[in-house]
Amino acid sequence: DEGEGGWRLLLDGKPARTPGRNPLAFPTKALAEAVAAEWNGVGETIDPRRMPITRIANSIIDGVVPNPEPVAEDIVKYAGSDLLCYRADSPAGLVERQAAAWDPVLAWAQEALGARFILSEGVMHVVQPERTIAAIRAAIPFHDGWRVGATHVLTTLMGSALLALAVLHGRLTAEAAWTAAHVDEDYQTEHWGADEEAAERRTARETEMRAAATVLASL
Repeated sequence: DEGEGGWRLLLDGKPARTPGRNPLAFPTKALAEAVAAEWNGVGETIDPRRMPITRIANSIIDGVVPNPEPVAEDIVKYAGSDLLCYRADSPAGLVERQAAAWDPVLAWAQEALGARFILSEGVMHVVQPERTIAAIRAAIPFHDGWRVGATHVLTTLMGSALLALAVLHGRLTAEAAWTAAHVDEDYQTEHWGADEEAAERRTARETEMRAAATVLASL
C-alpha cells in the first residue's frame, strides 16, 4: 500500500514495522513488492534466514537512513585497502586471473570516476592518493540511505568497495562482481579441492549479496 513514508508492507491489513519500530516502508513499489514476495513465501512460520531482502531493509531503515554518512565513509575506508589492489606474485595462473578479472574494473574506476589506484604485490599495505580517495567519496550517494546501505552490504561481503561501486553504477552485474571477488578462492579450490563448511558459508553470503543487489536494482 502506498502511504506515509512510501510503499508500505501490510500484514493482515496493518502496516508492518521494523525491529526499531519504524514503518517497513520503501521508496519504490518494485522494492516493496520484492519484500512482499518474501513474506508471501514463508508460509505459517517466519524464518528470517529465508528473508534476506527484509533483513537488509530493516537494517537500512533503522540504521542507515537516519544517518547515512558514517556508513558511506566506511565504504570509502574499504577503498583505501581494496581487494583489487593487492596482487599475487605467483603462481602465474593466479596472477593472470586476477589481472583479467580486476584490471578492467580498475580501468573503469580511473576513466569513469577519476580514481587511479596504486597496486601492490602480496599484503604490503599501500597508501592510496588523496585524489583517488576523494574520487571514490564523490562516487557514493552520501545522502541516499538506501543506496548507501545496499552498497555497504555488497562492499563487506566482497571485501571490495570498487566491485560494489561497479555494481551500483552499472559497470558490473552482481554475479560478475561476485565472481571477481572470489578469484583467489576459486583458484585454490580448483587446485586443492573444496571445503564443505567454507562452501556453505559462501552460499549464505551469496544469498545476502543477491538480496543487496535486488535492493539496488529496485530503487
